[in-house]
This record gives sequence, structure tokens and C-alpha cells, in this order.
Amino acid sequence: MGEITAEMENLRRMLSANIKKYRAVEGISQEKLAERTGLSDQLIKDIEGCRSWVSDKSIIKLAYALKVEAYQLLYPITEANRLYPIRLPSGILKKLQNEIKENIDSKFAAVITAEE
Repeated sequence: MGEITAEMENLRRMLSANIKKYRAVEGISQEKLAERTGLSDQLIKDIEGCRSWVSDKSIIKLAYALKVEAYQLLYPITEANRLYPIRLPSGILKKLQNEIKENIDSKFAAVITAEE
């Protein structure tokens, strides 16, 4: 029975870690995830705190809200990171793109001005 309990705890840790990871990728809070899924804020906190398990329907709701496949929420973290590296949230990516463009534009303008 101890092995089963250890496996259950391991699944809870994997689910928790993956939800946190994909929530960070989406740039959303626990409350926003609860809103997207229709689950309670407290249940999201309990899942991430490894205090609760969820039904298959809830796993599917979580996956849909996090824009991943349901099985990805149950991957061991090292495997999940290897197969599905963290993506930058679109807001951060857009900001980086703008900063790079501005940097290139200013350097280009400096070269043009120096040549005149």
C-alpha cells in the first residue's frame, strides 16, 4: 500500500508542477485559471499545493485553459521541460522584439548620420 501512496503523491506533484509551469507560460494567476476553467480558486490552490486530486473532466478543463494537451499535465517535470520547453508569454516576446528593433534602428541611424 505504501508504494501506491507514493505513486499518488508523485502524480500530485507532477500535476502541480506542470500546472504552475504552464500557468507561468500563459502569464496568468491562480484566480484567472479558476475563471478560465470554472473551478474554484480554492481548488486550484489545493491542486497546486498537492492537497487535492481532480477528475478527468477537471484535468481536461485545466489543459484547455492552459492551452496544452491533457497528458502534458501528467508528464514528469524533467520530461515535460525536455519535450515542451517554456515559451515566452506573447507580451514579453513582443516587448523584446520592440526593444531589439529600436536598438537596431538607433544604431542604423547613427551609422547613416556618421556617413553624411
